[in-house]
Amino acid sequence: MSSLANPVNWVLAAVLGYITYNYFSASPPPPPPTPRPKFPTLVFKEYTPKELTEFDGRTSETRILIAINTKVFDVTRGRNFYGPDGPYGNFAGRDASRGLAKNSFDKSVLVAVDGPIDKLEDLTDEEKESLSDWAMHFEGKYQLVGKLIENKD
Repeated sequence: MSSLANPVNWVLAAVLGYITYNYFSASPPPPPPTPRPKFPTLVFKEYTPKELTEFDGRTSETRILIAINTKVFDVTRGRNFYGPDGPYGNFAGRDASRGLAKNSFDKSVLVAVDGPIDKLEDLTDEEKESLSDWAMHFEGKYQLVGKLIENKD
């Protein structure tokens, strides 16, 4: 009996053809749906020190913003560091320039939010360099979302 006349060969050829057709013509699975961002996109704007205090991460629905050298950064994705229980939590919703320059996490180095913006004129060269290093770190890691301006009367 010839191999073409054998019904088993016809069944095997049909199964092989079916598998080959499905393998090459199958469409890829649809991509998973894009998750909606937890927070809406922030538009670059000006913040006063008083306005900045609203963004201290008190709740999980609150963004965390930090100002350094009058630049405001969204550090929400670093909530473990900058949130209320994080090591840098004192800086959340504040101008952190002096504290970072002095490598101090003490609240006493932070200026009052209802006062003028700290001009940082009394920093030593070493402290200015430290602040510059911190600013570069934030610029490379976090989104710049605003500028710190003086409080409005």
